[in-house]
Amino acid sequence: MKESGRKQGAMSPCAACKLLRRRCAQDCVFAPYFPADEPQKFASVHKVFGASNVNKMLQELPEHQRSDAVSSMVYEANARVRDPVYGCVGAISSLQQQIDALQTQLAIAQAEVVHMRMGQFSTSSTTSNAATTTTCSPDQKSTAPNHSHHHNHQTTKSFFTMDMVVDQANMGESLWSC
Repeated sequence: MKESGRKQGAMSPCAACKLLRRRCAQDCVFAPYFPADEPQKFASVHKVFGASNVNKMLQELPEHQRSDAVSSMVYEANARVRDPVYGCVGAISSLQQQIDALQTQLAIAQAEVVHMRMGQFSTSSTTSNAATTTTCSPDQKSTAPNHSHHHNHQTTKSFFTMDMVVDQANMGESLWSC
């Protein structure tokens, strides 16, 4: 277990106190979360939120929630440094767009699989219909109307060869947007 973000035996200041150029007290609120060997972690949080605000946020939280709060602040700060306008919302939006695109690709692939299976079914039913026609006795062939057999085959074929239509206008919209 880390001991207050400092190295055992040495009184090395935490990354926050080092950046702020102040003495790191034994009860420093930053020390457990911003160790000396991770200076960039506090630097980005300080740049976005300010040391005073981070101090206030950490002191207002129960100790068991502070680690998660620091992780969130570090993530948001790094996102703000990369994208000052949108921050982590930009990253989340980008990921949502990727999810939407992948869901569309998946739906198209699933439709193609169904289409292919229906095509195989259509081919096998056509083959079986042809087989039953050839196994009929000569007088059964003459009594069975040739037109109705052809009509059934056409109906089946037109049903199975329908293509899936994808609504291109709404492909980019998120299901979560209002």
